[in-house]
Amino acid sequence: MTMQTPTGNAAAGGALPEVPAATLPAGLPDPATLARLAAGFFRALPGHAAAPEVNAGSGAVGGLPSALPAAAPLLSSLSNPAPAGSPLAGPGGSGTGVPGLPPQDALQGRVPGANLLPGAPTHVLSLGNRAPALVPHGTAQNGLPDNVVAIAPALEPRAGGTALGVPEADGLGATAATPATPSPYYFLDHAARGPATTAPATLPGTTVDPRAFGLPDEHALRDLLPLRRFEPSAAPAAGHGPHAHYALEEARAAAHPREARRGTPFAPARPPFDIEAVRRDFPILAERVNGKPLVWFDNAATTHKPQAVIDRLAYFYAHENSNIHRAAHALAGRATDAYEHARETVRGFIGAASPEEIIFVRGTTEAINLIANSWGEQNIGAGDEIIVSHLEHHANIVPWQQLAARKGAVLRVIPVDDSGQVLLDAYRKLLGPRTRLVSVTQVSNALGTVVPVAEIVELAHRAGALALVDGAQSISHLRVDVQALDADFFVFSGHKIYGPTGIGVVYGKRAVLEGMPPWQGGGNMIADVTFERTVFQPPPARFEAGTGNIADAVGLGAALDYVSRLGIERIAHYEHELLAYATSVLAPVPGVRLVGTARDKASVLSFVLHGYTTEEVGRALNEDGIAVRSGHHCAQPILRRFGLEATVRPSLAFYNTCDEVDAMVATVRRLAGRRR
Repeated sequence: MTMQTPTGNAAAGGALPEVPAATLPAGLPDPATLARLAAGFFRALPGHAAAPEVNAGSGAVGGLPSALPAAAPLLSSLSNPAPAGSPLAGPGGSGTGVPGLPPQDALQGRVPGANLLPGAPTHVLSLGNRAPALVPHGTAQNGLPDNVVAIAPALEPRAGGTALGVPEADGLGATAATPATPSPYYFLDHAARGPATTAPATLPGTTVDPRAFGLPDEHALRDLLPLRRFEPSAAPAAGHGPHAHYALEEARAAAHPREARRGTPFAPARPPFDIEAVRRDFPILAERVNGKPLVWFDNAATTHKPQAVIDRLAYFYAHENSNIHRAAHALAGRATDAYEHARETVRGFIGAASPEEIIFVRGTTEAINLIANSWGEQNIGAGDEIIVSHLEHHANIVPWQQLAARKGAVLRVIPVDDSGQVLLDAYRKLLGPRTRLVSVTQVSNALGTVVPVAEIVELAHRAGALALVDGAQSISHLRVDVQALDADFFVFSGHKIYGPTGIGVVYGKRAVLEGMPPWQGGGNMIADVTFERTVFQPPPARFEAGTGNIADAVGLGAALDYVSRLGIERIAHYEHELLAYATSVLAPVPGVRLVGTARDKASVLSFVLHGYTTEEVGRALNEDGIAVRSGHHCAQPILRRFGLEATVRPSLAFYNTCDEVDAMVATVRRLAGRRR
């Protein structure tokens, strides 16, 4: 004799495997009756009693033997072998939960098809039979480890399925339509598929508590399934909707064991991109130094190049190499198109109004010298004033000193506070009727301070001065919109933003550029030449004398395309989190003094270690394959403001990781422990 169990999905009409009646424990109803009772029980909301189903033939309520106590769902079995607090322990033991029924006679996991039941009224827990599922094997389609996907429904379908974003089931697996109003269950609002935004439902005369059903409450469920959810009040990150995956704390701890052991309260966010895939884009990161994997923390000096840039340069030399403009042959046309396309790419990346406002130069240093020797020579006179900040790189100090010496002008300096941030009140006092130019960095290369350049530019314009922004250190970390910034000049170097060396950019407002004389003379920048006179091209050609760095301009365009594909905002977010983490673990090292602690910083750390020269620290890090810059960073005035001649300067990029930060800090800690 055999009997047929109900289908796993009543609407589908499928059937479960036949179960021999002889295998069922004596005294229990058949599986069909159990399934019908369970389905009816779970149709009711928590706090509502399920309507009893009377089976006249059995003399029992709902088909259960009348000998079973009515309070069984809320009682623990005296024979429960699992200790209190164990995840295997249910209100009725670690088997079916029916008092007096030995756990080894449980239906789930032993009778074929019985584990498809939605859950017994007495909270069936059978994790013991699911032990193999405790070992992670892979990732499910929702991004969670498959052991979480397997275990959560086993805890209890109402909690486990909902925690994984599975709609509630009506009966045996028949999925109910998603309600238009928020779910009354305390854990999730199904309409938004996110954390509940309302308090736990309270029914008349009843406070719904999941523990009354033998279920873990919200906090216990989070601890059991180590899921860290966004708080209901927190707005989702850009690009992440209500379906964003949760972060796995255990995975993070495994990835950063040192942090886990220290119990560091700060944890960087998961990268908004595939960090390992990004690292594979940079072939040099596979290098080994002194037998150790290369850790490149010298990004403020120069950044590495993705394969896309390397390939673009190779393609140019293999298929397009030619001088540009004024030629009828095919390769000249290809080279010209590639070069001018790079100019347009730069224009779009920084938000300029026209490609005619983009001038290619060798780098930021040449860019500032061009402006000083063109606009400055024409517009700065005796007694005029040029304002810079105390944070400047030598390239934004020396050209202005030279100009001031030639013209009899005055160089004035915006001071900084003890954190390394410029003092705007002092800057306002420096502005006056003789101020002709304000030239400031947007991000300090020595300290990482992010300078409020928008306000500085606005104040300069109110005073009737022009403003130049040095973006060499900001271009790879922050979104730049030169029209919104309203700077008259913006300059940067390609090799600071994953492009080739030897290529840089001057942005200038078109009206300003048209009034500037050329700095250098030669080919490419002329319209007509006789022995009596020369007619110059309009910008930008006027400032690009001779054969330019054509291939590297094309390579810069490829680098900007690469950054745009990742998203500069996403890069900025990740680097900010990485810098905060690095600061939190480096600052407590005994003997470490961080230099530059402004609230708003980009990915630069400067420090000194008591008892060591900066060169000694740099060499020790290099022995472990870690590249940092040690020295004055071409910014001696700002270091001397803090009483120093040199610092150790790790500088971070989006291809760096917390593990690399940990490796650096471990070396610094080892040094600190040797000489205190």
